[in-house]
Amino acid sequence: MNSIKHIQNALKELDDEVQKILLDWSIPLNEKDNLMLPILQQKRVLDQTLEDLTYLKEHPPTPNQPCGISKYRND
Repeated sequence: MNSIKHIQNALKELDDEVQKILLDWSIPLNEKDNLMLPILQQKRVLDQTLEDLTYLKEHPPTPNQPCGISKYRND
């Protein structure tokens, strides 16, 4: 699935961005938190999407049936 590959690439880019912020000593700690919060929120959404797509790839729904992904999620 191409979408899984794209999400994995996006997650890697977000991780690289977080590392760049963490390693930049010129940014104060509280500003680092403010810069990283939206990135980490995006990462959480992409992680969940990747998990859902992986589950659907491994357990495809039968035709004309709801996928049931909500039953799979823990939260």
